[in-house]
Amino acid sequence: MPDQPSTPPAVNHPPRSHFNNWISACGGVLAVGALFSFALLVWMDYTQGDKNPYLGIFTYIVAPGFLIAGLGLVFFGAWAQRRWALRHAATKPDKWRLDFSDPRQRRSILLFGSGALCFVMLSAFGSYQTYHYSESVQFCGEVCHRAMNPEFVSYQHGAHAHVDCVDCHIGSGAQWFIKAKINGTHQLIAYTLNNYSRPIATPIKNLRPAQDICEKCHWPEKFQGSVDITFDHYLSDKANTPYSVRLLMHVNTTRPGSPPGGIHWHVNRNEKVEYFASDDKRQVIPWMRVTDVKAGTSRVYRTADFKGEPPADQIRTMDCMDCHNRPAHVFPTANDSVEKSLAGGTLNPALPNVKREAVKAMLQKDITTADDAPGKIASYLGTKYAGAPELPATIAEVQRIFATTIFPERKADWRVYPNNIGHKDWPGCFRCHDDKHKTAAGETVRSSDCNACHTILAQGKAAEFELLNAKGLKFAHPGGALDPDLTCSDCHNGGVQQ
Repeated sequence: MPDQPSTPPAVNHPPRSHFNNWISACGGVLAVGALFSFALLVWMDYTQGDKNPYLGIFTYIVAPGFLIAGLGLVFFGAWAQRRWALRHAATKPDKWRLDFSDPRQRRSILLFGSGALCFVMLSAFGSYQTYHYSESVQFCGEVCHRAMNPEFVSYQHGAHAHVDCVDCHIGSGAQWFIKAKINGTHQLIAYTLNNYSRPIATPIKNLRPAQDICEKCHWPEKFQGSVDITFDHYLSDKANTPYSVRLLMHVNTTRPGSPPGGIHWHVNRNEKVEYFASDDKRQVIPWMRVTDVKAGTSRVYRTADFKGEPPADQIRTMDCMDCHNRPAHVFPTANDSVEKSLAGGTLNPALPNVKREAVKAMLQKDITTADDAPGKIASYLGTKYAGAPELPATIAEVQRIFATTIFPERKADWRVYPNNIGHKDWPGCFRCHDDKHKTAAGETVRSSDCNACHTILAQGKAAEFELLNAKGLKFAHPGGALDPDLTCSDCHNGGVQQ
């Protein structure tokens, strides 16, 4: 018989790894890209001079999240491949396996590898762009802090609108860097769970000291001289009578050889001012201490009803933020906003009582959302000025003022955010300068007289305002004589005058 062809001996291939599959390969690419991004972000995070805690969200939360997801996909692919192999061992156990001996798969693997390389490169580029985007005003105000839209809007209309958010809210140094990262994580959680405060509580407790932030631009040694300021007001009468006050604000009146003086005396280097506030908003100050740094002596002032000593951990050293407490997020009062529009000509003062009625239109109690405001403002003013040719422009301007200064859903406006600069609508300076704080010997804080911190050069309307007096005028209240037992904010509240 002819020889029969022999059967080739069986070759025992080593078992293929269950990780050899397309699902695990995709997870591996995702994990490698996330790991590369994480490493790059960490390097940028620790080599940049000014730290950015918002970058920490991407570095230590987002990037690790993708890394974990990629690793999870790797192990899920291995599990799925093993499960398939056990169920279909006799038919097709290698459903998702990568087979380099298959010409069709080699082409797919080549395309997959090219895509994976592009993905890793794009991850690097995206990480770099993420670093810079997380420092932008748009990110802080519209993406990360959408819940803080009132603060973002007020920032855009403020004196520091050209300064990036991170320049003031973040500073250099490991200690404050870590604090900012922790605070940013808390904010992220609160925003995600939608349980953040409405309104956002102030003052912010974890801000850096003003000397570390403000004085980078505002040079303390140059705090000198007086500033010429004019305040244009309109009375709440039928004629919307204009009433202006021009004054010299004494920022620093120090002369060679004389002791420090002026408003910025409160933060001079020779004396330290400390105080205790009995409320969270720091509006009620019953105790103060002034220490002569060189001599080591101190004077303690307290109100008559405050007994004992304040808790040591609640005594605060005065700095810029105790007066300039709304440097970039000022919520102007309804009165101030309407007066600004009257002065700028966007509201016509010829409309009878327009100042008062514009304020009333914005402060209607049944306006509970931003969507309610336009219609109800239009309806209110329409009943007051029906047929007036100025009505459409008046409605549009009052609606604009409301949209940029009052935020019902967040319960945010000037009524919940005191502005301590001045003393007209909030106690401000009169928190301490009220002649009620005395030492044990009966000495009072420097007088609350109008000319103590500023000199009135001119006041009144029309011809009265044109008369300048370099020596200073006594303040003439347009509504008549002042009650010595009242402060400005007892009557002026930013809305309809009491």
